Amino acid sequence: MIQVVENAPQEGPYAIGAGLAAAGLPVRVCRVWAGEPVPRTTDGMVALVVLGGPMSACRDFPGRTEELALLRAALAAEVPVLGVGLGAQLLAVAAGGAARPGDGAQIGWGEVAMAEAAHDDPLFAAVPERLRVLHWHSDTMDLPAGATLLASCDRYPVQAFRVGGSAWGAQFHLEADATAVRAFAGAFPREAATAPGLPAEAPAELAALARHRDGVFKRFAAFVAERAGQTATRAFFTRRAATWEERFAGDNPRYDAAARRMGLRPGQRVLDLGCGTGRVLPALRAQVGAEGVVAGIDLTPAMLTAAVREGRDRDGGLLVADACRLPLPSGAVDGVFSAGLVDHVPDPAAALREWARVTAPGGVLLLFHPSGRAERAARHGRPLDPADPLAEENLRPVLRTSGWDPVCYEDARRHFLARAVRLGG
Repeated sequence: MIQVVENAPQEGPYAIGAGLAAAGLPVRVCRVWAGEPVPRTTDGMVALVVLGGPMSACRDFPGRTEELALLRAALAAEVPVLGVGLGAQLLAVAAGGAARPGDGAQIGWGEVAMAEAAHDDPLFAAVPERLRVLHWHSDTMDLPAGATLLASCDRYPVQAFRVGGSAWGAQFHLEADATAVRAFAGAFPREAATAPGLPAEAPAELAALARHRDGVFKRFAAFVAERAGQTATRAFFTRRAATWEERFAGDNPRYDAAARRMGLRPGQRVLDLGCGTGRVLPALRAQVGAEGVVAGIDLTPAMLTAAVREGRDRDGGLLVADACRLPLPSGAVDGVFSAGLVDHVPDPAAALREWARVTAPGGVLLLFHPSGRAERAARHGRPLDPADPLAEENLRPVLRTSGWDPVCYEDARRHFLARAVRLGG
């Protein structure tokens, strides 16, 4: 789900919404101007869009604190973000920059120049060097350290920027279409009067802008869709990472016992996929010894930060990566440990094939969970799902077709464990 935050009734998503709809992406709108509460977490979000409004980002207004908190959570979890106007200013503040009053209102059609960095940007790469857009603002912003400037103009140098690899802000109103122009002019007639040619020029300006405008939002929608599974995972685990170890510390002895079932030898190489806070890394290190290689891989940086806080980086290397697309050569490891990951990946069969690819013939795969399937289902108030990829009748054939020989399957009350050996060849 894509969360859209509206700060004013006349400042809707317009062309952004059209681009998301064309991609078939579901959208939920929070109308802050109507008193709707801003979401407190990014759970379930695959993108966040924060729109404009007449209020100032450098002064308090209803929803400002909550929107900043939501933007910070999105940045921490690498949820794709698009901020427009006020939304761009709030994004800059959330990322450590500042919003401030400008030197007067900038309203009407005007040109922005693309920065060198825009040439390789996922959204703005196909935009021409000069682009005429709709300006409607009187505040501006100072970018946070590390942000990338994408577009500027003489009067207001910060017109578009990127924070990290997945958050964009645009001071100008690239989302504008004919409906937007009419809505802006109707809601702010005094400001519109300062740009007397604005309505009459709109058809020609929008006709020239449309291809580039729609291209940017089409690319944003594609960016969101491609990362949706990863985004949802990071959004869920990022805000839980700080307390994860404390909540599940009692499971550590069961992780240690499961790791011993792998039967690794000194000097071997082993991965913990979806390692979280790295609770099994010490047990894996104990098996392979100082001469062996242990690596924990997780998609959520906050989880690896928690692992470092627990000192688990002393037992193995930690790497942010997608467990379904491992940055390793074929046959690179002798064992793979994975706790609670198979039933959360988009395609379990593809994941198991990838894990087989990086494992040498004769290597071991151990799938584990500190609770059995029935216990977990009961805890969540649902019956056992016959389509569960960890059900024995589902898991065994998928393991075999993915390059593994299943040798052990245990679905007990207090643990789930499946052990398989990599087939040769």
